[in-house]
This record gives sequence, structure tokens and C-alpha cells, in this order.
Amino acid sequence: MKPDWDELGDEFENSKKVIIGDVDCTEDHSKALCEAQGVTGYPTLKYYAPGDKEGTNYEGERDLKALKAFAKTLGPQCGPKHLKKCTAEQKASLEGYMALGSSELQAKLAAEQAKLEEAQTKHDTLLKSLQTQFEKSDAELKALKESVAPEIKLMRAAATVHDESDASEAAGETAAKADL
Repeated sequence: MKPDWDELGDEFENSKKVIIGDVDCTEDHSKALCEAQGVTGYPTLKYYAPGDKEGTNYEGERDLKALKAFAKTLGPQCGPKHLKKCTAEQKASLEGYMALGSSELQAKLAAEQAKLEEAQTKHDTLLKSLQTQFEKSDAELKALKESVAPEIKLMRAAATVHDESDASEAAGETAAKADL
């Protein structure tokens, strides 16, 4: 992925609305930033709208073509400073949020983020459980294959003798019928 990311950075080097950068979270001087941004796995791709300090994880394909297509969609998003970028529905929601008091808005935001975190935790737990089940099933299947493979080979070898014998008998019956 690194070569594609570097090429993407080169392509958008002179862009006035998109900045492509990277941070090595394994470096000591970057660890605090990565922790603050919630980066726990590598590579993690995040994008930020103007004024956004938390960013959003990029979940799309990671090949150069997909990254270029996504980067072209970046820039100012719907918000109080860019109402022209909003649909009528987004404007109505935004106006409703802007009408809330600061503490009420923060509480609503925290509640929605908590829902996401809870769902992510459930998802991660399920994924871990499924991975454990898969690994156990995979090990059992491999063990079974290893234990029965030699016997299957012998049975197939024996079956070829039966097949040859059956073919000889069938040829003999055909010859006997022809004599009648």
C-alpha cells in the first residue's frame, strides 16, 4: 500500500483543497498523536474536513485507483461555513443542531458516539469469537484430513482393482451374450 499512498501524495502535492500526509505511529515522537487520534492498527487511513480535529476513518478500497477517486471528493463539506454544499435535509438537521445549546449538543453528540462505540465493541467481540471458532474448525479439519488421507489413498487403490475386475466381468458377459 505504501507505494500507492506515496503516488497519491505526489499526485495531490499541489492541491489547494487536499493534503496527503502520513505519520509513522511506531516512532516514539508520533505515539501521542496516534493515540489521541484513536489509531490502534496499521495502516489506518483517516481524513479530515476543515475544522475537524478527530477525523474519520477511511473504510474504502486501498488501491491507488480507489484512493484517487476518494481524494477527489474531499474538500469543504456541508457545515455552517459551507451551506451551499448541504442538501435541504442536511441544512434542516444542521439548523436543528445549531439551535441547541452547547451542552445539549455535546450530550447528543456523546450519546451518538457511545452508540457507535458499543456497536463496534459488539462487532469486535463477535469477530474475535468467529475467528476462534474458525481456527478450531480449521485445525480439526486439517487433523481429520491428515488422519484419513492414507486410508483414502488405499481405498482408491483397491477401488481401481475392483473397477478393472468389474470391467473384465462386463466384457466377459458381453462376449457370452454374443455367443448365444
